[in-house]
Amino acid sequence: MSKMPFEFVLEALLPADPEVKQMFGCHAIYIGEKIVLVLRDRPDYVEDNGVWIATDLSHHQSLLEDFPAMRSITVFGPKVSNWQVLPVDADDFEESTVKMCELLLKGDQRIGRIPKKKKKTPRRSPGR
Repeated sequence: MSKMPFEFVLEALLPADPEVKQMFGCHAIYIGEKIVLVLRDRPDYVEDNGVWIATDLSHHQSLLEDFPAMRSITVFGPKVSNWQVLPVDADDFEESTVKMCELLLKGDQRIGRIPKKKKKTPRRSPGR
């Protein structure tokens, strides 16, 4: 596994017993069955480096009130997605990220999504 960026995030979430999984060259953080954050620091699409927030469109406005630097992830295209980012180049990046972790520890329901189960594709038998 590549070196995890923003290790202070994991330290802040330790009381929630987070699990880290490698995902697309990033580090996804799960609390229980929910994916809550993705830590991204890659050389491509640097404008999307930072802490990705698993949320829902219906929570964007209230989260923006708490995190004014939060914005949509550009690598997904122009359409607004459920995922948002606290960009690493924001003036308040660390402060906002710690605040996000505090909300997670308090069980804030605006943050986190249960990933959809992957559909199993039937295997073809040899010779067909």
